[in-house]
Amino acid sequence: MADAAGRHVVLVVWLGARQAVSGTITPGELVAFYGYSAFLMIPLRTVTEYANKLIRGRVSARRVCNVLALEPATREPVDPATPPPIGSELTDRRSGLRVRPGLLTAVVSDQPDDSALLADRLGMAAAETDDDVRLGGTPLTRLRPTDVRRRIVVSDTGATLLSGPLGDRLDVTGRGDVASALATASAEDVLAALPEGLRTEVAERGREFSGGQRQRLVLARALAADPEILVLVEPTSAVDAHTEARIAGRLRDHRAGRTTVVTTSSPLVLDVADEVALLAGGRVVAVGTHVELLRSRADYRSVVTRQSDDEAAAAVVP
Repeated sequence: MADAAGRHVVLVVWLGARQAVSGTITPGELVAFYGYSAFLMIPLRTVTEYANKLIRGRVSARRVCNVLALEPATREPVDPATPPPIGSELTDRRSGLRVRPGLLTAVVSDQPDDSALLADRLGMAAAETDDDVRLGGTPLTRLRPTDVRRRIVVSDTGATLLSGPLGDRLDVTGRGDVASALATASAEDVLAALPEGLRTEVAERGREFSGGQRQRLVLARALAADPEILVLVEPTSAVDAHTEARIAGRLRDHRAGRTTVVTTSSPLVLDVADEVALLAGGRVVAVGTHVELLRSRADYRSVVTRQSDDEAAAAVVP
């Protein structure tokens, strides 16, 4: 807008000067016309700003109205069931997955979309809910959504950071151990590089961080929430092997005694899991430890090691 006004003044002076030199207008008329033009710049700028703000306000108001008009995907049950006791088993009848309390369970699939959908369903976060996922034998749909969200937290690959102080964005409950969560997520270096530490203002969607840094901070946020059941979708897919190894070892200790589900195909994470479930065609076809499945399942070896069957079998420690 300032550039346009400046160009307008230059054009007026240039045209007026040419006419004054040719004698079409007098120098006094040139000065008067320039004064009128300069005086009119302020009201013209005001009108332009008004139109710009009016358009932006209408667009923003329409978006707000669209958001307010949305219906929640998950509704309160008419007759909510009594929440099952802490430490109840989480099961999914559709896939056959059984998540035993207090263990770190890994889910492996050659189709990442299948395991990601299963993870969403475990936390009642899928687009369509059903009665197949049960906590302590009670369908999640029979429980209040607030109870489900409090006890089961799903952190998927689409999770991001909102703008605001980093400490507040990581400690969403207000009582989490952020320092321990950052250490488990191997994100101490990210925090150390920030000028104001946890008080640093995070830009929208955390765009000042790299993909690997954002992933570690999102993992730290999920760990700081410290839910009864934590479901992580590919939590180390964007980090290097050394960082992944540190996260895998620390994750097991950090979540000791609590239920954790991780969808991954990383051998480093699978090696620390108490139990591994192999998913094929949306169904659990094998359950065991990482080493047991490497020895007994060729399809598991092909997904995890991405080698030929002979090469993968030779790599298994007897």
